[in-house]
Amino acid sequence: MPLIAVSYATSRQSPSLKADIANAVSELTAKVLHKDPKVTAIIVKSVDANDWFAGDKSLAEQQLASYWIDIHVSEGTSTKDEKAAYLAAMFERMAEILGPLHHETYLHVDEVRGDAYGFGGLTQERRYIAGKLAVAPDRVAA
Repeated sequence: MPLIAVSYATSRQSPSLKADIANAVSELTAKVLHKDPKVTAIIVKSVDANDWFAGDKSLAEQQLASYWIDIHVSEGTSTKDEKAAYLAAMFERMAEILGPLHHETYLHVDEVRGDAYGFGGLTQERRYIAGKLAVAPDRVAA
């Protein structure tokens, strides 16, 4: 149930660009990190390449693209190798979508404690405990 925020800058324009980014992020998050796309939320925001600086020049000046992806997942649900593979796969896929990427392009996997993270009004820890007890999460005592 990750929450993923994607900010990107590119000179490429396409009516489906944001959807293409969201689809790629969802696909790789499911394939590499094993997260269910049905409970994955993705926010995609465009930043003008003239407003994104890497080094001391804008991406527009450098004719390069970049992105910042911040993904929140429950602590301990992804291995170091999975996170490394995710970062590499995302860099490759986003270069296909956005064009040549600046080296200073980032992805951050935030591992959040299960008792401090959730959706639908329930923490991930409560969902985990309910699964172990084989009861509906909303029936587990607070």
